[in-house]
Amino acid sequence: MEELRDMLESMLNIEFIRGTISGPRSREGIVKVKIRPLEKKGELWFQLEAFTNTQAFHENLSPGEAKERIAEYMQRFRQMQIETVSENVSVLTSKKGKVTIQRKKRQTKGKGADLSHNRKKKYILEEGTYVPFLKDLGVMTEEGKIIASKTDKFRQINRFLEFIRDILPELDKDRELTILDFGCGKSYLTFAMYYYLHELKNYDIQIIGLDLKKDVIERCTSLGEKYGYEKLKFLQGDIAEYDGVDNVDMVVTLHACDTATDHALAKAVGWNAKVILSVPCCQHELNGQLGSKSGTRPESGNPDGSRFLSPVMDYGLLRERFAALVTDGLRAKYLESCGYETQILEFIDMEHTPKNILIRAVNKGEESAEAAEEISQCEDFLHVKPTLGALLADQGEMVRDEEKTN
Repeated sequence: MEELRDMLESMLNIEFIRGTISGPRSREGIVKVKIRPLEKKGELWFQLEAFTNTQAFHENLSPGEAKERIAEYMQRFRQMQIETVSENVSVLTSKKGKVTIQRKKRQTKGKGADLSHNRKKKYILEEGTYVPFLKDLGVMTEEGKIIASKTDKFRQINRFLEFIRDILPELDKDRELTILDFGCGKSYLTFAMYYYLHELKNYDIQIIGLDLKKDVIERCTSLGEKYGYEKLKFLQGDIAEYDGVDNVDMVVTLHACDTATDHALAKAVGWNAKVILSVPCCQHELNGQLGSKSGTRPESGNPDGSRFLSPVMDYGLLRERFAALVTDGLRAKYLESCGYETQILEFIDMEHTPKNILIRAVNKGEESAEAAEEISQCEDFLHVKPTLGALLADQGEMVRDEEKTN
């Protein structure tokens, strides 16, 4: 690796544009690393952005620190591509640690990297481009300028559309798609989804927004008619009781409180929906089921596994957060057990909203017995029974009864 370190020492300077480390030898942990230069307080630093299958981690390092960290990564990866102002470099490493470096001079000198630490983010819906529904919902002015108090909402809308963009390859563009938005509320994201998929990407879609509030539904219906969104409908109703469609391609549930999220997820599984996007909210259910300070279940007095977690359970705030994480972890595992490839992602930075976890699930059609076993072990250890498990069990019994009848 000394040859690699020598090369990096000569290249980690102002002429460095970008680098990518890829080809992990193991699928566990970090799967890709991106490298870029940046300027902090007049000094050159390098940002390494490391990706797992579900998360991204950033660290800003001095040139010397970056050299050592990159060399460390290359012991676990097969290749690295580096682009500088004057040349392109490929680095290959063998299982035995042999390093092969291939350097190629550029015919024309490249443009240096943007060293600004906070580069302007490119949004799907950009400021300066007038979008009717953003104006009517109070996010944007007629000139396309974002209203200062709605900046966080604007970021949230764009972050949501990025998740939609990522799953487009999973959706069929050759037929009409049906999308359900449970608990649509004021429908910032519902309108954004329709605008992006239908107006910008030309998908043939119908979107149904469902909410309990009559005034909200009337307002959203009026706006949809105003824009001529013929296949965007808003209905007043309860998630648990809705049965207005037979086939659904994507289910969206954003900030559906507590077990309302579970009812939406169970509906999505029952429809065999291809994609599920869910941002849970107010996960209270398991907090009441977890053991108390004495290590017993409040309702039964029986000891449970949570007594081993007293450093968490003895403090209300930590207990509440732990219960919320367990709730969403079990939801993700239930979806995996039903044949979905599931990720838990950061929806938007905590500084903008505390409801920052998004569950993204894509139906692969292969049920996982391993996930089912992990669910059982976790629930037995903590003595918890989440609503989603009961709902999916009921659906399974109904399917089996129908099969017997037929």
